[in-house]
Parts: sequence; C-alpha cells; structure tokens
Amino acid sequence: MRGAGHVAAVTDASFDLAAGECLALVGESGCGKSVLASALLGLLPGNAETAGSAVLHGTGADEDIDLLTADERTLARTVRGRRVALVPQSPAAHLTPVRTIRAQLAETLRELRGTPRGELRAATEAAAERAAFPLGHLDRHPHQLSGGLAQRAATAMALIGDAPLLLADEPTTGLDRDLVERTADELRRCADDGRALLMITHDLVAAERIADRVAVMYAGRVVELADAASYFGGTGPRHPYARSLLDALPERAFTPIPGMPPELGDLPAGCAFAPRCERATGRCGTPPPFDGRIACHHPEEPGRA
Repeated sequence: MRGAGHVAAVTDASFDLAAGECLALVGESGCGKSVLASALLGLLPGNAETAGSAVLHGTGADEDIDLLTADERTLARTVRGRRVALVPQSPAAHLTPVRTIRAQLAETLRELRGTPRGELRAATEAAAERAAFPLGHLDRHPHQLSGGLAQRAATAMALIGDAPLLLADEPTTGLDRDLVERTADELRRCADDGRALLMITHDLVAAERIADRVAVMYAGRVVELADAASYFGGTGPRHPYARSLLDALPERAFTPIPGMPPELGDLPAGCAFAPRCERATGRCGTPPPFDGRIACHHPEEPGRA
C-alpha cells in the first residue's frame, strides 16, 4: 500500500520449483523479485496483503504448508531456516550487530543442527569456508565487514540448515567475479544435493552459470518462463523485454533498454512494457495473458538467439 491506495507489487506470479532444480528469477531492480521472496517467508510489512497460495510440499515427516496463509508462529518455528533458508539481499539487516560472526554461526549450528559444544569451533569454520568467508574475520562484528563479506556471512548461515528450499536474493551483490562464480557454484551444489533453489538476481551471467530455468519478471509480473539452455543459447527468449535484458549485456549487443520501468503504483493500461517496446501495437493496450510460458501479444519467433 502507498498512502490511501494500493500498489500491486507482484501480480499473477505462477511457477513451480522441484527438488534438485534451480530457477533464476531475473529482471530490473524494482520489478517485484524481492517482494515475492519476502512474501514466501512472511516478511512483508504489516499493511501488505497477499492472495493465492504458495505450497511447500513436505518431505519425510513434514506436512505440506501454504506459506502465504501460515501464521507467524509456524513460520518462525518450523519454516524459516529449517524448511526454507534465505540468503538476504541486505545481509546487514539479518546479522546481529553486537555479536561476532563466529558467535552467530555457532548459534545457528546449535539451533538447526544441534552441534555439540566441543565440535562447534570446527563446524563454525567449515560453515564459513563453505561460503568463502575468511576465517580470519570470524571474530569481527558485522559493522567491521565490507558489503561483500557481510553477504558471505549471511550465505554461510543460510546454508547451515540444509533446508529443502533455498531462497537466494541477490546472493552475489558486492562480490568480485571470482567470488560470484564460487558463490554461484556452491548454490548449484545445494540444488545438485536435492534442494530446490530460487535464485533472485539481476546478474544474468551468474544465472546462466547455474540455472535450470529462468523466470523473467517485469513490473510485478512474470512475462516469460523458459529453460535456461534455450533462454541463454538455444532458441533465445521470446518476450521483447526478456530479449532486451540479454541484449544489454556487455558480452552481447550491449544495447541499453530504452526508457525506464514504470512505477508499480502507476502502471500503463495493458502491457506494462509497451511504452518501451518497438513491437508494440494498439493490441498491447489490453493485458496479454500468461500461458505458462510467455505473456506477450507479439512474441519473437523462436530461433533468433
């Protein structure tokens, strides 16, 4: 909500995610990607409203749970960290400022794994190394860390519980390319070990490296859902916005997308991308339906990657 009105931050987002799969949710900043992650974990502001369902299927003794309707007690005690882990976009907000990184990792190990006190030091250092966090910084407080180090500390804590679903919200922010690749590869290993990974990112190079499928979001809506191999190198994306994202990469056409994304509280009628799209016609004045793959009145023909 904004003022006395409503802002639809995410609308009609529909996809599934299987164990052992990585789905990359990509799009420009402000398109609603992080709001979707917050909704799944019950971390939206108190005045936010959700509708629909987001079912997390149980494994073993765990029951199915609808993340959008679960109460705070259930989310806090059985979901966050245990069944769904989060690599946050803003790690400083998720790290306790008055405790060292070592103490926070150790507490997470005791809580989620029941690690005995005598094994905590070795387990803490192993957790740090898993996320490429330097052992020499473990006894520092969050305010003594760079943004990249804070990101790695938050990643280390998210990976500890081996939750069946991992939400990684811009997990490579603030990292140099070598660490981007190392972090992406570690996340990919989580999927290869049987966990479901939703990677929210604007880093298409990292997404190409590890994703099985790609969901492209624009102005709060998923406009294309495609296999990663097809999206990045096969037939190519078919939605004009999805194709423009790739064309803006330096290693591709390096062509910026004209114009600016619309404000979510002031979306144009019909297709939200139409004011920036060279393929737009009068037909784009009506909203294009999403058929499970694409939402566009004038999609690109396949095979023009």
